[in-house]
Amino acid sequence: MQTIDQAGTFMLGARAVNRLGYGAMQLAGPGVFGPPKSRDAALAVLREAVAAGVNHIDTSDFYGPHVTNQIIREALHPYDKNLLIVTKVGARRGEDGSWLPAFSNDELARAVDDNLHNLAIETLDVVNLRVMFSPHGPVEGSIAAPLAALVDLQRQGLVRHIGLSNVTASQVREAREIAEIVCVQNQYNLAHREDDALIDALAEDGIAYVPFFPLGGFSPLQSTILSEVAGRLHATPMQVALAWLLQRAPNILLIPGTSSVAHLRENLAAASLILPDDEVLALNGVA
Repeated sequence: MQTIDQAGTFMLGARAVNRLGYGAMQLAGPGVFGPPKSRDAALAVLREAVAAGVNHIDTSDFYGPHVTNQIIREALHPYDKNLLIVTKVGARRGEDGSWLPAFSNDELARAVDDNLHNLAIETLDVVNLRVMFSPHGPVEGSIAAPLAALVDLQRQGLVRHIGLSNVTASQVREAREIAEIVCVQNQYNLAHREDDALIDALAEDGIAYVPFFPLGGFSPLQSTILSEVAGRLHATPMQVALAWLLQRAPNILLIPGTSSVAHLRENLAAASLILPDDEVLALNGVA
């Protein structure tokens, strides 16, 4: 019987989680803004994920905003003791759906409070500081001030563990001098591999790396090489892309998102797909 346990586990904060998790971003409406087309379908996806063994769900209260956390609460609360919900702060949504920075102490405190309220919990297990110097990718600049504000919320008992999102390697180094960092969440996939060296360095220190857009995000991965490998292995291209990530490094934790139960099952089946060395070599050429 195929299960996601075949992908193994890795420590995230104080918990060992299955390396195949679930990202809740697609549970909101188009553009991650407003309600989903079918709330019942969103609830079904979450319940199916947990039933299949997913114990790591990634979310944020600025998805919607508020929408995904409220759906998670409705679907899964009271939460299983083994379920780890990871959220993020540092951004907010404009009335037009734009992504805006929200870095001040007050904004970060309000974001933590919103996540606590909408998830109906007293402490956030892991909170990623989403660095918003640019919404399009990591940009250099000190993150000491917003990180210090998050550390203060940690001292208050509202946050257990801190991670980073949309950051450069130098920002990771700066952050680790200020606080214990348990994970880094950046864009990374077969075709977008700027973080290769960072992933290896984090693996040496036992820090989780959580790639967002593992399947390309708003522009899904398309590659002749990927399609050919998938054909030879009797798998879908997206399953192969996920399996490549799982084999890329032991500290990579996947959070592919979907609003479809069928697509969820397809993604989770990647846990049992082992890529032969020659196929990995071919896939490495996609970038």
